[in-house]
Amino acid sequence: MSVLIAVDGGASKTDLALLSGDGELLSLARGPLSSPHYLGLDGSLNVLEKLLDQASDEARLARGNGPVADLAELLMAGVDFPSEVYELHRAAEARGWSARTIVDNDTFAVLRAGTAQGWGVAVVCGSGINCVGVSPDGKHARCPALGAITGDWGGGYDVGLAALMAAARSQDGRGPKTSLEKAVPRHFGLSSPGELAEEIHRHRVADKRLAELPPVVFREAAHDGVAAGIVERLADEVVAMARVALERLDLTSRPVEVLLGGGILRPGNGKLEAAIEAGLREVGRQVTVRNTESPPIVGAALMGLDELGAGSDAQARARSELMDAVSSLERANG
Repeated sequence: MSVLIAVDGGASKTDLALLSGDGELLSLARGPLSSPHYLGLDGSLNVLEKLLDQASDEARLARGNGPVADLAELLMAGVDFPSEVYELHRAAEARGWSARTIVDNDTFAVLRAGTAQGWGVAVVCGSGINCVGVSPDGKHARCPALGAITGDWGGGYDVGLAALMAAARSQDGRGPKTSLEKAVPRHFGLSSPGELAEEIHRHRVADKRLAELPPVVFREAAHDGVAAGIVERLADEVVAMARVALERLDLTSRPVEVLLGGGILRPGNGKLEAAIEAGLREVGRQVTVRNTESPPIVGAALMGLDELGAGSDAQARARSELMDAVSSLERANG
């Protein structure tokens, strides 16, 4: 029996699945973030090793001196440059988990999870923002996605910081009045933007918690022009990334899907979704925008099965069983 290790290694959580070559889900394990950008190579792989031990025990696969799998498909956040892919690939191979190892960025998991054909464009917006495009002939279009140093804006922290800035400027008069002035500090149990600024400055509130604020912004955007402006800026960034990928791959004049993934781009943010769709209609009349229904671990598994030469029945089985397993896991964790 051939065995596949599939990993969606993110900046907030990690899913590792073991599957057979015919698409049967043998086990699924979830753990903390594993991005090498935050943990380094060894720290990242140590997280995966623990999850692999857990998954192997659940699947009753003995972990001896040899590889546990025929292929490991590792799709990881924080692997953006070819040099980073090479370094993580070499370090993962040295662990001896599989006879063959493939490493790439986790945006590919979102794209593959959302498409049957395996090509199109995916924009992921969670802790950061990233985009990948794949053409029917296999060409890729990518952005470095390293934050402000590569011109990116739109992750959860960026949106939260924009909200706090707007709230502070509303309070002292440098900017227009906005309901964010009350809503942003209220999220942290505080009464004013100035109080929140002091708490962050004195390290009593971690500044990374600003990434919690996008839902506040989306809620206020229904009735507040300043919050709506932040949402419009985010939509513009998503459209800009997708447009560049579509243009580089010469896909603007043909039917193509743009998949939206990540915690910030979940369904239900009406203003954001409408603005993205309107912007991309101007890029190409045959562009279809939709959210991915399957979690990224499904995409990692399907890409691995592609490499193993699995047929459509195996792909459908893997998708179905993984979606059920992820749903059960999330219900159990509340």
